[in-house]
Amino acid sequence: MGKRKSSAKPPPKKRMDKLDTVFSCPFCNHGTSVECRIDMKNLIGEASCRICQESFSTTVTALSEPIDIYSEWIDECERVNNPEDDGA
Repeated sequence: MGKRKSSAKPPPKKRMDKLDTVFSCPFCNHGTSVECRIDMKNLIGEASCRICQESFSTTVTALSEPIDIYSEWIDECERVNNPEDDGA
């Protein structure tokens, strides 16, 4: 004689929240003024501010997200503003 099958249901899948696509500008400090766009055809990611017209472009991969482009822009700004940290 076999046991009856359990009627327990598997736990529900966790839903991932969407990441932001608009950010604050590092130059003019306006909130939600920087919009990031990804062109997967040409593998280019661009972040641009609608207020002060500053922009940043970088190469992207299939796994890149808008937050990655914005983070690279912030890192590049910090690198330019702190040239003594390059170890030269």
